[in-house]
Amino acid sequence: MSRSNYRIGVISAEQFIAEHTFAYIIKGEMHLYDGSNSYVLRSGECGLARKNRLIRFKKEKENGELEKVFVFFDEAFLRAFQEKHQPEVLPKFRWGETILRPPKNNLMPNFIQSLLPYYDHGKINEAFADVKREELLLILLQAQPELAGLFFYYGIPEKINIEEFMNRNYQFNVSINRFAYLTGRSLSAFKRDFKQVFNDTPSHWVVRRRLQEAYFLIDKKNQKPAKIYLELGFETLPHFSYAFKKYFGMAPTELAGQKKRRL
Repeated sequence: MSRSNYRIGVISAEQFIAEHTFAYIIKGEMHLYDGSNSYVLRSGECGLARKNRLIRFKKEKENGELEKVFVFFDEAFLRAFQEKHQPEVLPKFRWGETILRPPKNNLMPNFIQSLLPYYDHGKINEAFADVKREELLLILLQAQPELAGLFFYYGIPEKINIEEFMNRNYQFNVSINRFAYLTGRSLSAFKRDFKQVFNDTPSHWVVRRRLQEAYFLIDKKNQKPAKIYLELGFETLPHFSYAFKKYFGMAPTELAGQKKRRL
């Protein structure tokens, strides 16, 4: 569990949800994008991010403040909870949204308020961590019992259409191993299937696809290079600029300058 303050507009470098994650916004806003859908969590709102999904988010302050609570439900905890409480076994949860919004109930605000005194500099005392996680999970399951089919399903991602997945998610900053896992394939099977579909290697295709999108955004949408490189999966502006110039023969700032002169 963690409760933290973050600077305005910072984009997380972590774009993979490794564990089911509950988020409650005390002050401020959180904007999330999963490649297909955009979500906004505002003060007093909560959401449940599903594991094994890709996501990018921005955080915005409210009156100079940003406070949020994150609770992570790892598999070891969930298995222990299932053994202890024996919740009803339900079918696998089929709703496809990355961010789920639990039904509003009176218990949630009271739970958040009860949680905060246990924190010390953003970290909860380990003696209370699992106790409070159990309490939260009981509240979520009481409000929406079908979530049992999400929390207590421990399977790996199913094999999916690699072309559709990659064209939707190439801009996320994750490893090729992660892309393979999320498409339900071993790394070797992913590379083999990728070659058949795209006639290219995953690493080369991903960089080329990101650069082509960058060119389009700068040339056609008047976007600034410094504003788009993170959203396209590049970790630093110098790395983006180097790759762009190597591929197109000009720096992204040169393209932007040419665009201004044409206007």
